[in-house]
Amino acid sequence: MTVSSFAEITKSKPEKSLVTIRKKTGGRNCYGRVTSRGRGQGHKQKIRTIDFKRQKHGIVAKVIGIEYDPIRSARIALLEYADGERRYIVAPLGLEVGKTVSSGHTAAPEVGNALPLKNIPIGHAIHNVELIPGKGGQMVRSAGASAVLMSRDEGYAQVKLPSGEIRRMHENCLATIGQVGNTEHENVVLGKAGRNRHRGVRPLTRGVAKNPVDHPMGGGAGKTSGGGHPVTPWGVITKGYKTRKKFKYSNRSILVRRDGRPMKQR
Repeated sequence: MTVSSFAEITKSKPEKSLVTIRKKTGGRNCYGRVTSRGRGQGHKQKIRTIDFKRQKHGIVAKVIGIEYDPIRSARIALLEYADGERRYIVAPLGLEVGKTVSSGHTAAPEVGNALPLKNIPIGHAIHNVELIPGKGGQMVRSAGASAVLMSRDEGYAQVKLPSGEIRRMHENCLATIGQVGNTEHENVVLGKAGRNRHRGVRPLTRGVAKNPVDHPMGGGAGKTSGGGHPVTPWGVITKGYKTRKKFKYSNRSILVRRDGRPMKQR
């Protein structure tokens, strides 16, 4: 079992004005029926309101704390702007207490600053990338993740995502300079079932261990793998079955797929 060091954290209690209660469903819908198996219990958590839009352009903010966020793998940084307002952002690698950050067209391409893709030098590592200008960062927000700005042409930029996918997006989309911090997160080993329960993950029984009335892969004399292709309790194939829509609007933005094949444009 391994745990994070938490060495970079400087502030133990969150900013009260930026915290909301997280109501858990236990995998149940409004009728009390289980619609998502394997969920339940878990430690009590509170949601930190993160500023993914970075819309306070031209106003310098000072980092006054690095905090732990229970619902994300990355650390978060508490910023205090010159006008006194405080906001949270995803903490990039190298951002420390006392440093200043800013956003907008005039911001310098330095760690923690948010700029439009058209103002970021080619080859820079970026995170918290917008898909639609002004909507807020939607991609590359987990611990240790970073994308690379590859090129720009005719008002659009090409960004290589951590999965290997190359995506085309408008050059006015904002992105934050640097790699997301807490890079050691991928090395954490839970080590025991109890830590998974703390996260709200309940155990799931194998299909082959059930009776035929409960699962398509159940039954059989002695141990068996089911004899057929692995499926869910409702008969949907679980391995190799493509769940992405064939004709999706965002397909036109994907130039190279995650597996390295070029995306067929229709």
